[in-house]
Amino acid sequence: MIHAISCLPGRLPVLSRLFGSCSRGSAVESVPVTLSDLLPMHVSFESDSLRSGITINLPGMKQFLAIILFISVSTVCAIAGRPADTHGQLRVEGTHIVDRNGQKAALKGISLGWHNWWSQFYNPSAIEYLSRNWHISVIRAAMGIEAEDGYLENPEEAEKLVTTVIDAAIANGIYVIIDWHAHDMYTEKAEAFFTRMAERYAGIPNILYEIYNEPTCKSWNLLKAYSVRIIESIRRYDDKNLIIVGTPGWSRDVDIVADDPIGGYDNIMYALHFYAASHKAELREKVEYALNKDLPIFVSECSPSEETGDGELDKKEFSLWAKFLKQHGISFVLWGLYDKGESSAMLKYETDPNGNWSASQLTEMGYYSRRLMGGGPGATEIIFSIIGVSFLIILVFPLIRKILAK
Repeated sequence: MIHAISCLPGRLPVLSRLFGSCSRGSAVESVPVTLSDLLPMHVSFESDSLRSGITINLPGMKQFLAIILFISVSTVCAIAGRPADTHGQLRVEGTHIVDRNGQKAALKGISLGWHNWWSQFYNPSAIEYLSRNWHISVIRAAMGIEAEDGYLENPEEAEKLVTTVIDAAIANGIYVIIDWHAHDMYTEKAEAFFTRMAERYAGIPNILYEIYNEPTCKSWNLLKAYSVRIIESIRRYDDKNLIIVGTPGWSRDVDIVADDPIGGYDNIMYALHFYAASHKAELREKVEYALNKDLPIFVSECSPSEETGDGELDKKEFSLWAKFLKQHGISFVLWGLYDKGESSAMLKYETDPNGNWSASQLTEMGYYSRRLMGGGPGATEIIFSIIGVSFLIILVFPLIRKILAK
């Protein structure tokens, strides 16, 4: 049985029975079609320009080629969905993200590396490739603050690179996290930056704000006061988009926050970062505690590596985390898209930054991340594979017909 979906334009009454919506991430109505439905089919359609009825008979080989066409178009459409177009404005209900239709929506995506060290990946081609071929629903722009040539030293360049990523994400219909990638507190500078971002992108549902990456500060009282100031600066212009608040202890002590969350604002979530080779069941217990107190959590950075970003990838432990996140409907973002010689880096050194990465250009982390995102070969590669197999079948098709006729 074939379950076909398509986004064919024009008015094709018979094909529209076979094909429905093709937006990735949405509920798709799939109409079962058997091969017996297709083989004797007479495809009729009306030309929009001529307003005349046209009938095409598909005997023998043409029937077979029609099936291949249907499968090919369905494949393209299944890949071509745009998550932000499908889900629209996000909001927080309880511990979950829900979309404009009130349906739960857990995002999954990739974090770029520090902008000041891996600026080459902050380009529209890379974002488009990740969207279309890795099937991410969110990209994180990690704007380095303190480090050499970071925001504190060169704010204009930092903002230019981050807005390039934001605009590319919007153009490709995915969500984007604007990440203040700091370890120390710079309240006034963060307030000014997020005010500009909120004013610029207010009303665009693709935006999420991460206002403090990994605070080294252990005092939730200090962090809470900082967070309220930044939230207020954002809410002056943007009253809807999600805000992710950093939590004490490198964004791991969510249990402390759960006892005294920020009140008075909607659509606030709290960051959790974990590195599976270092952070195991004990951290999941903290998360369970927070969730039981209705604290909405967003995993804005994670990896199967050690917390240093290096060391062996503990995929077994990460699979436990992945199961846990799925069970609780928690969104997650993998670290990271860069080419440093460490195990969390997804790309090999000096890989072309513009996308179209082959398996040989991916590190173990890159290959693993692509699989976790549900990515793989692009639509072009898949179509050519289908066509190649089709021609092989065509070569033996006459022989098969003779055998069946006997």
